[in-house]
Amino acid sequence: MASSAVALEDVPSVDMMTELLRRFKCSSKPDKRLVLIGPPGSGKGTQSPVIKDEYCLCHLATGDMLRSAVAAKTPLGIKAKEAMDKGELVSDDLVVGIINEAMKKPSCEKGFILDGFPRTVVQAEKLDEMLEKQGTEIDKVLNFAIDDSILEERITGRWIHPASGRSYHTKFAPPKVYGFDDVTGEPLIQRKDDTAQVLKSRLEAFHKQTELVIDYYAKKGVLAQLHAENPPKEVTVEVQKVLSS
Repeated sequence: MASSAVALEDVPSVDMMTELLRRFKCSSKPDKRLVLIGPPGSGKGTQSPVIKDEYCLCHLATGDMLRSAVAAKTPLGIKAKEAMDKGELVSDDLVVGIINEAMKKPSCEKGFILDGFPRTVVQAEKLDEMLEKQGTEIDKVLNFAIDDSILEERITGRWIHPASGRSYHTKFAPPKVYGFDDVTGEPLIQRKDDTAQVLKSRLEAFHKQTELVIDYYAKKGVLAQLHAENPPKEVTVEVQKVLSS
């Protein structure tokens, strides 16, 4: 216990006050346990920080959580590393266990946003079992529904300035000079994943696996369809309507 007391002493007052204010503001918010489903480029990454701040939730991205569990050498992290080192997929039970661990953090007190999981019906069932043991359940599943052709236009038009991470889009946010960064004038690159061919195979895999998960949650009556092709601000309004109902 002493070590955490020392750690608190070292926290700047302004940070502590900010966190206390945040917790005070959050105390009146309803608990929410959300799952975000959507193909690459559907806008999940744009909306999740907005939802996270608005409802005081923690954001659980399974890839990041696996990496941090491995880095922290937690018992589950050690098991996950063994599987990864052998080139095997990390088992569903392990991932659910890591989610279970992460949910105990104070930042997850009001609930969570799960992103990138569940990808299969078996994973959805295991997640439900784990939550049921805790006396909770998934409140809403936000399906970022969007036509594949719109995604192709969104994704294949993306160009990045690698040094700064600034991103451009040939149609929606073009650079002043085609192919060059506005600030430095350095050439822009396209990510390997942002090609029509890679997108096609990622979308095929997404539809094959995730359509069944969408059906699973629809039957449970917790699915909300979003019009993810709309501009981000309109999608935010739609999300807020869904979550306040």
